[in-house]
Amino acid sequence: MNLYPEIEPYHTEYLPVGDGHELYLEQCGRQHGVPILVVHGGPGSGCTPLMRRFFDPEYYRIILFDQRGANRSRPLASLHENTPDNLVTDMEKIRAHLGIDQWHVFGGSWGSTLSLLYGQAHPDRCLSLTVRGIFLMQPSELDWLFHDAQNIFPEEWELFITHLSEAQRKNPLRAYYELLRSTDVNTVRAATRAWNRWENACSYLLPNPEAISGPLDDAPGISRAAIECHYFLNCLFTPHDRILQNVGALRGIPASIIQGRYDIVCPIANAYALHQAWPEADFIIVPNSGHSANDPAMRVALLGAVERLKCHPGQSA
Repeated sequence: MNLYPEIEPYHTEYLPVGDGHELYLEQCGRQHGVPILVVHGGPGSGCTPLMRRFFDPEYYRIILFDQRGANRSRPLASLHENTPDNLVTDMEKIRAHLGIDQWHVFGGSWGSTLSLLYGQAHPDRCLSLTVRGIFLMQPSELDWLFHDAQNIFPEEWELFITHLSEAQRKNPLRAYYELLRSTDVNTVRAATRAWNRWENACSYLLPNPEAISGPLDDAPGISRAAIECHYFLNCLFTPHDRILQNVGALRGIPASIIQGRYDIVCPIANAYALHQAWPEADFIIVPNSGHSANDPAMRVALLGAVERLKCHPGQSA
């Protein structure tokens, strides 16, 4: 199954959402089609043209946006009032602004986190949830990515910590937080490249030279490194299993949980815990995929899930 052809937005705009933030917002596909909201990962990465291509443009009204501080949203990499709950509120503001009653919600990695939070806050607005590479933003997940995953990618981990002193290596998240907040441009760019290379290197089932060769410190790279580090240090949920505790709010929403068996960024244990708490959702393990939506097998699984949404009763394009 191939991605749909490249398309351009039929409308783009900036939406003020308060706290000094303006979100980049675009719409593609069929203007009066079935709406689907695409929630990018990161936090802070921003949406890309490739994300448009998972959806039938003759059927879907495809809505993409850059979250607070991410990519084309303004101001770039801003951490001011940049919290998960505010991002969920922003998503609801987008829905109201576009005059949409209900929509499908599609998100991967950090986008899965936000999609689940949105579904719990606004279940009546969700035609469905499609979530990939589950991230519940618990301390154990960060301990894995910033400690245990070095056992699988030791050479990449060495490059990641080469900027840090022995003392700093005991807490690489805190160390990178300080580097990324430096007033020295070269320090920030070097830290940004190292941060993004580490995550990209862990994201694919097979080595992907393009993912680690750059650009790693362009606008989406800068916003991803700064905002991810900020979130991972300062925005963990209270309680840590907040999403799992509130699964009851999702039970009436048709949903698919799609997970790569060999996802190193967001290990399958997260998705399995969500599946156990929410058995009503379809649970699809992709046996030959890592974390990235661009792994070939994951791409097929996502395309298939979005195609199946067309069969939901009560929908028309």
